[in-house]
Amino acid sequence: MSDVERGSAAPTFEEYVAARGAALWRSAWLLTGDSHRAEDLVQAALVTCWRRWDQIARDGAVDGYVRRVLVTTYTDWWRRRWTGEVPTEVLPDGASVGADRALTDLRHDVLAALATLPRGQRAVVVLRFYDDLTEAATAETLGISVGTVKSQTARALKALRASSLLEEHP
Repeated sequence: MSDVERGSAAPTFEEYVAARGAALWRSAWLLTGDSHRAEDLVQAALVTCWRRWDQIARDGAVDGYVRRVLVTTYTDWWRRRWTGEVPTEVLPDGASVGADRALTDLRHDVLAALATLPRGQRAVVVLRFYDDLTEAATAETLGISVGTVKSQTARALKALRASSLLEEHP
């Protein structure tokens, strides 16, 4: 476990990005549902953090701060009603076969099911179950109450369980 993951030393911006960049991208991918938008989201969040990095590193809780910026940036993007590029509904043929294909299909279905959730519920599910944050840490990251995290989680899980997109997977 690195110093960045343990939180024992204030990392430089470069150290933090090297250690946590992939995890941030995965969270962003789950939020956006698109690898290119995920890259853009991580980049935008890291630019925001880079501008204040000395203060963020000095104050501690770097991971929580960066996650909050990531989720806030994601929410702001959707509020803007962006009308730029529109992704295609037709996916290219995958190169996966057998078990790899099944896993790819499951990932696609989970992402599609997540996309049906409202932004707040989706953010809560990603932070709670993918980033493995506690209810309190999720509430702090999103700037909401623990009760709201619990109710949003319950609603999201109910919707995901009822989703026809996940019915064919055990």
